[in-house]
Amino acid sequence: MKNIKLVINNDLKKEKEKFFIKKELQCILNLYAKMVSNGTWKDYSFSSGTKEISFDVYQRASDQPVLRILKNLKPNYFNEKFLIKDKNGNILKKSEDLKQLINKTSWNNLRLVK
Repeated sequence: MKNIKLVINNDLKKEKEKFFIKKELQCILNLYAKMVSNGTWKDYSFSSGTKEISFDVYQRASDQPVLRILKNLKPNYFNEKFLIKDKNGNILKKSEDLKQLINKTSWNNLRLVK
């Protein structure tokens, strides 16, 4: 019993960057509520990887996501922190500020390709 050691994982990496922060999530969910009330969006999900976290938007629960709002954890350029991609993976818009990206995007004119 004398040789017991206490090991503490004291990793100094930013663990809070592994998901959307509260302000970002609030902006996304406000947009989602607005688009659900319009009847445009039906369902959503979150997905995460080592390089990005995404909020996926569905027209029907059984389909593929038609839009993805991504937070890039390892951006190559400063304006690629937040992205909007279509279901084919094409980048529609990108910005360094999520609130600006959401407010400047014309969501009603954004065509959802079937």
